[in-house]
Amino acid sequence: MEGRLKLEFFDSHAHYNDEKFNEDREEIIEKIYNADITKFISAGYSLESSKKGIELAEKYDYIYTTSGISPNDVKESIEETQKEIDELRKLIIEYKRGKKEKDKLVGIGEIGLDYYWNKENKEVQKYAFIEQIKLANEMNLPIAIHTREAVMNTLEILKQNPVNKKGVFHCCPFNRELVKEALKLGFYISIAGPVTFKNSKNAPEIIDMIPIDRMLIETDSPYLAPEPVRGTRNDSRNVKYTAQKIAELKGLTIEEVAEATYRNAEKLYNIEE
Repeated sequence: MEGRLKLEFFDSHAHYNDEKFNEDREEIIEKIYNADITKFISAGYSLESSKKGIELAEKYDYIYTTSGISPNDVKESIEETQKEIDELRKLIIEYKRGKKEKDKLVGIGEIGLDYYWNKENKEVQKYAFIEQIKLANEMNLPIAIHTREAVMNTLEILKQNPVNKKGVFHCCPFNRELVKEALKLGFYISIAGPVTFKNSKNAPEIIDMIPIDRMLIETDSPYLAPEPVRGTRNDSRNVKYTAQKIAELKGLTIEEVAEATYRNAEKLYNIEE
């Protein structure tokens, strides 16, 4: 990483396996790379999207992937969810056994808890989260965590079920307690488009809390487009707006933010330059 000749960005969490990219996926991916987003992760959130993520990662040298079942994609029962996790485990093992020169499956995720969209299946969500932490430890991989309105349960599960390779809180909520405890546990914090929103009033305090060597940046494409393109379909080219806002809040240059977050993403996901 030292001596990078031009400004390059690593979008640590996007979803090019999402159906919103079905019409122009290849065109958008090419445009992203040509806009100096020279590495990005297309994260899984279900069994099918995890399969698609692997396909994309194998097709493009600069795309990596994580495989997982998000709290918004768990099945109705613990039994059905376990069957899905078993299939996920089989998918990952088969990929790892048959991989070519470069291993592009670099983490388990996104996984976690979401009590905003789903309040009725909390026990199934918790079960899926814990079982996928076990899977991450079995595979010696870090995790990408989704948490929404479930801070205390998320932290409790992580403290009771240590993650060997740690991981990242993706699109981390601007919650002081969550950030403080996540950093204590050794996790990275990933910042997305909401840092640019005018109603993110405690963003400056949260950004100040996070050391630059523990921070990643992401778009969560196709969702959460930052200002000044809020409300449009997001893609990785917009990660620059998030980096610029972080630079302003931290008193750094955008080059320093890009360099540090690129290096951090490579380190977390064990990606060689």
